[in-house]
Amino acid sequence: MADHDHDHEHHDHEHDDHDHDHDHADDGQELEREARRLLALSRIRQYGDSVLRMKAREVDSFDADLERLAERMTELMHEANGVGLAATQVGVLRRLFVFSDEGEDRVLVNPTITTSSRDTELDDEGCLSLREVLVPVERATSVTIEGFDTKGEPVKLELELPTSRVVQHEVDHLDGVLIIDRTDDESRRAALAKLRPQPVLGAR
Repeated sequence: MADHDHDHEHHDHEHDDHDHDHDHADDGQELEREARRLLALSRIRQYGDSVLRMKAREVDSFDADLERLAERMTELMHEANGVGLAATQVGVLRRLFVFSDEGEDRVLVNPTITTSSRDTELDDEGCLSLREVLVPVERATSVTIEGFDTKGEPVKLELELPTSRVVQHEVDHLDGVLIIDRTDDESRRAALAKLRPQPVLGAR
């Protein structure tokens, strides 16, 4: 899941520092971060890739390969400025995702949402696999989610917004469901218009 609030983070604190060298250093760091973000996004499967519509399989081996996959996905999520990333988004049809929970990195293997609140909230969601698209999606405001960590130890989390929204988004990915499937018709049409390659003038 994309963090569409991330862009605001760098501008919340005004600096009174007029040192031009410092400004140039900041610009360089910003450019480097953006380059890392774009590189990370290029390694994440994008809308139109058939794997995003496939249902992931249960994980049955809790081994070093699984730990390495989770580490790689966590690193990729941060580099892409995301708050969640499912294995299907990196082309791996296994039921696990990584996410950021109040600044703490977490991994959930074979996750199941066992309870959802009746209260819901409509809010814009972005996705690392649907760049530049934000659509309103209604989600339960709180959920209980159960699964395992990468060592096979049981995990049970009771989550509120905004993290409850993130895990619902990621569980959807493992079932081949995207945010455009969860939004209203008008928003879906606008999103698809952005996602579809534009025809080249003069092409037959």
